[in-house]
Amino acid sequence: MKRYDVVIVGGGSAGCALANRLSEDGATTVLVLEAGHSDWKIDPFIHMPAALPFPIGSRLYDWRYRTDPEPHLNNREVFHARGKLLGGSSSINGMIFQRGNPMDYERWAAEPGMKEWDYAHCLPYFKKMETCLAGADDWRGGDGPLVLERGPVQNPLFGAFFEAVQQAGHPLTDDVNGYRQEGFAPFDRNLHRGRRLSAARAYLHPVRHRKNLSVETLAFVTRVRFDGTRAVGVDYRRAGRSRSVDAGEVILCGGAINTPQLLQLSGVGDEGLLKGLGIDVVHHSPGVGENLQDHLEVYVQYSSKEPVSIAPGLRWRARPGIAWNWLVHHRGLGATNHFEGGGFARSNDDVRYPNLMFHFLPVAIRYDGSVPAEGHGYQVHIGPMYADTRGHVRIRSRDPREHPSLLFNYLSTETDRREWVEAVRVAREILNQPAFAPYNDGELQPGPQVETDEQILDWVRADAETALHPSCTAAMGVEDRSVVDPATMRVHGVDGLRVVDASVFPYVTNGNIYAPVMMVAEKAADLIAGNTPLPPADVPWYRHGDGSPLYPPGDIRNSADSSADTTEDQP
Repeated sequence: MKRYDVVIVGGGSAGCALANRLSEDGATTVLVLEAGHSDWKIDPFIHMPAALPFPIGSRLYDWRYRTDPEPHLNNREVFHARGKLLGGSSSINGMIFQRGNPMDYERWAAEPGMKEWDYAHCLPYFKKMETCLAGADDWRGGDGPLVLERGPVQNPLFGAFFEAVQQAGHPLTDDVNGYRQEGFAPFDRNLHRGRRLSAARAYLHPVRHRKNLSVETLAFVTRVRFDGTRAVGVDYRRAGRSRSVDAGEVILCGGAINTPQLLQLSGVGDEGLLKGLGIDVVHHSPGVGENLQDHLEVYVQYSSKEPVSIAPGLRWRARPGIAWNWLVHHRGLGATNHFEGGGFARSNDDVRYPNLMFHFLPVAIRYDGSVPAEGHGYQVHIGPMYADTRGHVRIRSRDPREHPSLLFNYLSTETDRREWVEAVRVAREILNQPAFAPYNDGELQPGPQVETDEQILDWVRADAETALHPSCTAAMGVEDRSVVDPATMRVHGVDGLRVVDASVFPYVTNGNIYAPVMMVAEKAADLIAGNTPLPPADVPWYRHGDGSPLYPPGDIRNSADSSADTTEDQP
C-alpha cells in the first residue's frame, strides 16, 4: 500500500492552498483526493464568469445538498450547492471576494485559546494570498497567487445605487476589504482577464509539476482509518474499486458539510449518534457537526423605466454572441460575474459593526439564473450577517453516499427575525431614494403589498435562499465542544488528523466566506509545516463609534467637512 506524508481529503479551496504550501518542501510527499472531476481548462461553465448559474444544481459540478424541512421557513427544504470538482466551491461560486470585518477576528480571538486568531495575526495571511490590482498598501497584498480585480461598475444603475446609499445616510468606502468595511464600494472579485480564478487555478495547477505532489480526481473518500486513536490513512472509491492509502497525517478539507460527515463516519463525533448507527467510536466529540452557521438572503427587485439593465443578455438568441466574444476576446457580458459592487451597513444604531450585506445587480433574476423578471430591472441581495441561529450536520446511516441530515434553523430566534425586518426596510429605503427616480418603475419583489413586519417575515419564510456560506461545524477552540486545536489544527482527542476548511470557524464571518477560508488555509499551512508564523500587523482599522476617521489615517478627506465625507469620490 502506498504511503504519503500528507493526504489531503478534498481538492477545494483550502485543499488547493494546502497542497501548494505543504509541497513546497520537496521532501514532503502530498496526495490530494478529490471526489469530483477536474476543472478542465476548456469548460466554459466553470471559467466564464457570467456562466456561474449553470454548474449550480448540476450533478457534474455540485453535491446538491438539501436541508431537512426548515421549521421556521414553512418546512421548506432549502437547496444548498457545494462544488464537486477541483477548486471546490471556488469553481462554482459568485466570485465575490470579501474578508469580513476586522471585528470578526477579534470575536474569534476572544474565545479561550484563540488569541492568535485576532485581526492583527490574520491580516498578514490575507495579504500573503492576494494580488490586489487596485493597489497594495498596509491592508492589501500585492504579490500573492489570488489576483483580484475590482468591479468596473460602469452600468448607470451602479451609479444610481452608490448615489442612493449616500442619500439614505450610508457612507462610501474605498475598499470593503481594507481599512473600513462599513460602507459601499466596487467589490473585489476572484476573476482575472475575463476568466474565473479559482483556488485550483491560483494555487494547484501552477505546481502540479512537482514530483512530490499527486492529485487524484473522482476519488471519493469513505473513511479515515485509525490505529487506536491515531489516523493512519484513508479508504476511498475510484473507478468502481475500493482503494486505501497510508498517511503520516490526514488533513480534512471537505468543507462544513462533508468534513463533519466524514469525521462521524470514521468514529469521531457524538457517541450517542455513532453507536445508534453501529459505528465504532474512536473519540467522543459532541461538537462535531454542531454549531452550523450560514447566511440567508432575499432579492429585493425593482422594475426599470429605462432600458439600461443587462436583461437583453439573458435572451437565448444573445447568448451565442456573448459566448463567442468571451471565447475569442475574454470580454463583454460573459467576462464579468455582474456582482460588481455593494456594501455593508448597520441595521440599527445599537450594533457595533455592520450586520447587513448588500450585493447590487443590474438585472432582476435569481442567483441560479431562474425566474428572470420580464423587461429591465435591478435588485439587491440582502441578508443579516450575524444570525444567532445554530444548526447541525448529522449522518443518517453508515453509507457515505447518503447525504447527512442538514438543518440550519433559519429564523428560529427573535434577534434573527428582527434583523430580517430591518434588512428589508433598509434595502427599500435605499432603492427608493431620488437617485433611482429615473429608473424606478415599481417594486417587483416582495411587492408593495408586503408592508408590515409580519408580512415581511412571511415573505422571507417563503422566498429566502441560502447565501451558500455553511461554516463552523468543527469549530476551533479549547473548550469541551470544540473540535479543532487552534494552535495546530489537530482534531482534539486523536493523533495524525487535522481539519482546515470553513468548518473550523468558531463564528461565521461578515460576508462571503471564500476569502476567510483561504486565509485559514494559509495560516494553517505555517502551523502544520512548523514555519515561523508571520508577525502580526500593526495597522489601524475602522471601529464605529470610537472616533476612527472615515478614511484611512493620513487621507486628506479626513480633514474635509463631515458632510462631504459620505458624498465625494463616488466609485
